[in-house]
Amino acid sequence: KPDISLMPYILDGHNLIPKIPGLSLRDPDDETRLLEMLQGFARRERARVEVFFDRAPATRQGKQSYGRVTAHFVTYRITADEAIRRYLQSLGKGARNWTVVSSDRQVQVNARALGARVLSSEAFARQISQYPKAAEEDKPEGALSADEVDEWLRLFGEER
Repeated sequence: KPDISLMPYILDGHNLIPKIPGLSLRDPDDETRLLEMLQGFARRERARVEVFFDRAPATRQGKQSYGRVTAHFVTYRITADEAIRRYLQSLGKGARNWTVVSSDRQVQVNARALGARVLSSEAFARQISQYPKAAEEDKPEGALSADEVDEWLRLFGEER
């Protein structure tokens, strides 16, 4: 089992989503939910993550940074698979320091040919499922939700 800490990763986002329990490509917020999970993972493992999503609407294309996680929203002109290959090529010999996460055979072949390590989406999903989402991680243990605070205030006759 590979050690997933301290490695930089390149993820095939839409290939990974269906492998994670509770996530589905049918969910309109699937990418956001995956990004939240990846933020918690990246922060705790001090890992750098580059995740590629294809079929992005023109209004969302480009790169967006979320702490240690960078999301690449690729338009219909090329696939995430092609964008990953180009990204690895741009790294040159540095590609050997990266791990590509995908179960797509062609993505795996391209990654290995460019010197990167490969980890299946299933294996990564099993390991990442143990990490809380970034928002859950930041919530102090025992912290009350807004509804719970309102209930306590009602009990004691106070208002916000």
